[in-house]
Amino acid sequence: MKQSFGWLKSIKRAQRWSSTLTLFRAFSCFNKITWRLAMLIISSLSDFHFKVHPSVSQAVAQNKPVVALESTIITHGMPYPHNLSTANEVEAIVRAEGATPATIGVVEGEICVGLTSYELDRLARSKSPLKVSRRDLPYAVGKGLSGGTTVSATMIAAHRAGIPVFVTGGIGGVHRDGQNSLDVSADLTELGRTPVAVVSAGVKSILDIGRTLEFLETQGVCVATYGESKDFPAFFTPNSGFSSACNVRNASEAAELIASTLSLGLQSGLLIAVPIPEEHAAAGQQIQEAIQTALTAVGSEGVTGRDVTPFVLQKVNELTQGKSLQANIALIHNNAKVGSQIACALSKRSQINTCILAQVVIGGINVDFIAKGKTKTLHFGQTNPGSVCQSFGGVGRNIADSLSRLEKTPLFISATGADANSDAVFNHCKHMNTSGVARLEKQNTATYCAVINDNGELSLGLGDMDIHQQITERYVSQFEKQISSATLVCLDGNIPVSTINYVCSLAGKHNLNIWYEPTDVEKACKPFLSDTWKSLSYSSPNLAELCMMNKTLGLTVPEELPASLDEILTVAMALSRPLLENLHCLVVTLGPDGVLLCGQHEAGSVDLQPRKQKRKRQLCALHYPALTVTPEETMNVSGAGDSFAGALMAGILQKKDTDSCVRMGLLAARMSLSSPHPISPTLSLDSVDPSKVQAPKWPTPGFVWLD
Repeated sequence: MKQSFGWLKSIKRAQRWSSTLTLFRAFSCFNKITWRLAMLIISSLSDFHFKVHPSVSQAVAQNKPVVALESTIITHGMPYPHNLSTANEVEAIVRAEGATPATIGVVEGEICVGLTSYELDRLARSKSPLKVSRRDLPYAVGKGLSGGTTVSATMIAAHRAGIPVFVTGGIGGVHRDGQNSLDVSADLTELGRTPVAVVSAGVKSILDIGRTLEFLETQGVCVATYGESKDFPAFFTPNSGFSSACNVRNASEAAELIASTLSLGLQSGLLIAVPIPEEHAAAGQQIQEAIQTALTAVGSEGVTGRDVTPFVLQKVNELTQGKSLQANIALIHNNAKVGSQIACALSKRSQINTCILAQVVIGGINVDFIAKGKTKTLHFGQTNPGSVCQSFGGVGRNIADSLSRLEKTPLFISATGADANSDAVFNHCKHMNTSGVARLEKQNTATYCAVINDNGELSLGLGDMDIHQQITERYVSQFEKQISSATLVCLDGNIPVSTINYVCSLAGKHNLNIWYEPTDVEKACKPFLSDTWKSLSYSSPNLAELCMMNKTLGLTVPEELPASLDEILTVAMALSRPLLENLHCLVVTLGPDGVLLCGQHEAGSVDLQPRKQKRKRQLCALHYPALTVTPEETMNVSGAGDSFAGALMAGILQKKDTDSCVRMGLLAARMSLSSPHPISPTLSLDSVDPSKVQAPKWPTPGFVWLD
């Protein structure tokens, strides 16, 4: 495991530049590898004209129920003023059920999740609004146009904003004679690739319902009828003659189905078909007859493409003397009520699961770009052979990832921008509990870039980390209940001092065990600027960071770090001794020299298990040599230390003995080094079980009494 921790710490010390422009200029001065890396980053940080209303972003961040609503029903589904009044009524229903409405539309080229009353009125009165599907989003945004979003475009925006439940009237589908015309709505393919639950009255009754359901099956979309029957509704009537794959009897069952779909990471949505209320279904037969008449008129008048649906709806409304419009409004109201109840049940389910979590991690998320040269020395000013890859890091994210893969899924509290990098991060982290991650407008998701030679030595590191300062005390305090009930809370040094102080203040009130990961020398001092550090239970510094902790407390530290292993261990133990007056355990990472555990003595070893109360014990230290990893085996150096820490924490939470915990950490770090990702996707309990993994002969740890 050579360089497992030294690489990581040296990389993090380079994280000082925050401006994308500065990053670009710096990279442009060097070789072609880094130039391409800079271009990749800058393109990924571009503005995609995406705006989330503050009420929506706050609700999503706090894991409160949110319901997405489309806007073509406003721009193309009903005439003014019925469209505006219906939109307002639907939002009022959502609020009455305890959820936050998020009507989605495009306003002057900006994709808005949560329209203001002014924007709603503007779309409702628009004379020639666009009907914006997935295909039309680039054009509408690029031209600065306004329009209503269809089911497909609304799903895209809802998913990007972190909203899992979307309510509409009816989805598009396969048009009649679609087997010849190939006229198939983009809604169906969107359901096959975007993980959002769509609550609707089935598909529009002017479509071929049978072929639509067949198409959805081909796309792998789960279709469920809401109620006691599997009968699939036909929009204006409760029964189409076709059946859904399953049924959900109530909001709780629907929420369970959505949660299981999302947890599997299938990347497909699901359709929950809600029959029209019975009191409004009586006019269904009359409406169906009017639909047949309207469809005949479509052919005779030459109406085609996207103009068919609004034409038919208008014609049917005329033929039924407004009864179809009344039924349409009734079913939309009903869908909004049912969808809101489902969103509330889903939120409650998630909050319950969050409250019983054993651990919380608070820290940063980064998008990492690693450029690795194929030679030991990189020559600036010329092209060097190498490779560039993207991965997802951040100390907090890495540790939460490691814990999640080791079946100790923590609540992860962090912040990202509302940008393309954020989308990529959330897509990659579906196995984690990211309900505590805020998506912030007009902020960049943190980005880190490293250029290393073939030995894994850092040549250049750059970072845009400003968003970590948005993980504020005020934001984190929203999760006080979860933090206060956790067995272990991990803080990384990227978060503000005030946030660290706040969480540590909870430790005194609730007897919490806090693990502090300092991330670099400059951030190591944060808890030690006051008495906050006395509330810490664990910390995992390297030797330089341990010196900074002591120096901040006014204690004597060596002017230069020692070189030989014996001197390193002697200095590390001396520097650990004063901190252990309050801390339970220090895990000092020594790079190629392994790790040194310093803490309370228990049964011939260092006691790693969380303490229930402070009491005086004898202090001791254990030195574990590193597992070697050759340069040829090394693919990524940005997560080895975090893999070690996460696996060590997982072992502690599983109440394993100290030796097993450390060996789990060493194996996890070795896996990280051999993976292109900071945390290996193959990391599992079996993969770090010392009794199941064939490793070189485990070295005997060195034991030393500290007093």
